[in-house]
Amino acid sequence: MNWGIYFDGLLACLLLATITWIISVVKNDVSIVDSAWSLLFVSAALFYLTDVNQREWLVLVLLLAWSIRLCAHITVRSWGEEEDPRYQAIREKYSPGFSWKSWGIIFVFQAVLAWLLTLPLFAIFSSPTEMGLLGYVAAVVIVFGICFEAIADWQLYQFKSKPENKGKVMDTGLWRYSRHPNYFGEATVWWGFFLFALDQGAWWSIASPIIITFLLLRFSGVSLMESTITERRPAYRDYIASTNAFIPGPRKTTQTNRNNEELS
Repeated sequence: MNWGIYFDGLLACLLLATITWIISVVKNDVSIVDSAWSLLFVSAALFYLTDVNQREWLVLVLLLAWSIRLCAHITVRSWGEEEDPRYQAIREKYSPGFSWKSWGIIFVFQAVLAWLLTLPLFAIFSSPTEMGLLGYVAAVVIVFGICFEAIADWQLYQFKSKPENKGKVMDTGLWRYSRHPNYFGEATVWWGFFLFALDQGAWWSIASPIIITFLLLRFSGVSLMESTITERRPAYRDYIASTNAFIPGPRKTTQTNRNNEELS
């Protein structure tokens, strides 16, 4: 296995991140980094490709499906909106000179993180092998994850697009069984890519899905999203009490649920 190719992937991520940074300076909006996030994985994967066979083509198609879908969703969701509040806070903290500082603080940071998370892709593409049984299981897991995340994102987008739902808590569809079904779908996708890598013995690439799952649960996902939401939406406390945070499951009965059932 040629680890030099893996470091070529880092250069690809840094190049795309730098191009995105230049655009963000022109737009005066670093939120664009979120749209570019999934494309960083593709840029690295293209450098990992060596001898492409049927198995590698399948993985590449699945990677592109995940990446393009997520990029399009984030772009459409944020189109015409002001800079994300998260980045506004960072801009204020590191001003003056934030435009230059953002290259390292945000864009290089995300490029390096994405590169580290491409370990399963590096293992898959740098040592082409024939498809084993685990590979077919992996493909099913990835397709399931992409569809689950896409449906969750679409349901939330439809919910938020209706004025009468402003300030309300989304607790229908997939969101009835998980408070963050989109994050669950995202993690599932990367456990699927790990299974592809494991099919050829690259057990060490398990670091990637473990880190992604941790980030979604404890860093940029569930914890960050819910850190202040109960202050803005008190009804979310009941949602937390009745609904799993991550892995979908049956809803738990709360006093509010009992009262609603009695009134109905």
